[in-house]
Amino acid sequence: MNGDRAPLQVRLIGKANGVGLSRDLDLLAGALRASGCEVVLRGCERRDRKRRRGVWTRLAARARWRLRAVRGRPAHLLCDVNVMLEHVWPQFLHEAAFNVLVPNPEWFDRRDLAFLGAADRIWAKTAVAERIFAARGCRTSRIGFDSEDRYQPEFERQIRFLHLAGRSPLKGTERLFSLWQRHPEWPQLTIVQDVAPPRGETAMAANVVRHRGYLTDEALRALQNTHRFQLCTSEAEGWGHYIAESMSVGAVTFTSDAAPMNELVGAERGVLVAARSAEQHNLATLCRFEEPALEAAIAATLSMPPVQWDAIGAAARRWFLDNKQGFLGRIQRALGELALDALPRQRAS
Repeated sequence: MNGDRAPLQVRLIGKANGVGLSRDLDLLAGALRASGCEVVLRGCERRDRKRRRGVWTRLAARARWRLRAVRGRPAHLLCDVNVMLEHVWPQFLHEAAFNVLVPNPEWFDRRDLAFLGAADRIWAKTAVAERIFAARGCRTSRIGFDSEDRYQPEFERQIRFLHLAGRSPLKGTERLFSLWQRHPEWPQLTIVQDVAPPRGETAMAANVVRHRGYLTDEALRALQNTHRFQLCTSEAEGWGHYIAESMSVGAVTFTSDAAPMNELVGAERGVLVAARSAEQHNLATLCRFEEPALEAAIAATLSMPPVQWDAIGAAARRWFLDNKQGFLGRIQRALGELALDALPRQRAS
């Protein structure tokens, strides 16, 4: 893309939320730097998020977009490529030669759709995201994604279940909690949730421990490594860091048998639970686990010999490491495709 072979100037734009999106920014920045790019992180705070929704910001962005279609790219730009995570940030579109989106379909809203035509490429984390945006006429590159390796072998694995809900409302947490209330014979379920309790919350069953609020990374890592089983009952995912992290520690990971969750977890490296399609949530179709199917899956898994749990966990960790090793190559391939997109523009300019 740069005829003088200078490092590609990339600006990563997204909301640094302290959880999944912050991981996205850090992991993607690392892969881009390893690919020879110069990367600047632009974390979007409250003011930026308000501007994204503002009428005047959006009108100005649309006017600049139309002018650029007539006159071509401006001579002076802040960077070569904007890479925008989760949303389109219209206030920054005109400041780069190319705009790449890394969307999460379940959070890609009507405001984002209005500026979808400004994207030169979609970098899709999952096969389902690739299909969604290709169907809308977008040029897509499948990058998959990466997650942090949380494995610490010194911890002893215990026959307990872990559910990391975080701040997300799309993890099936309350249904899972209600199900556990009906099964006092099951092992302990630990729920980690960074939200306030609902009014009139049901009293805890003896086999449920619920952590609310902030946990240190050290404490969270200990939970991930000590719990033999992890319940990732997502209704939708942009990628699924907590699923991949569960696999990284060699846990037996339960998740919904629906895309994209079943792109990470397969029958040989986890437990897939039948799910039913529910309502649309932005560009994603929510899928909710079937309670009888989860009950049967838990019963079947608890009846397995521990050596079988070990085999499932080992296969999960192998997948995680293979995926991590391949991430850099997928980013480099996506950058190469973006460079090919640039050639016609360079010839025309």
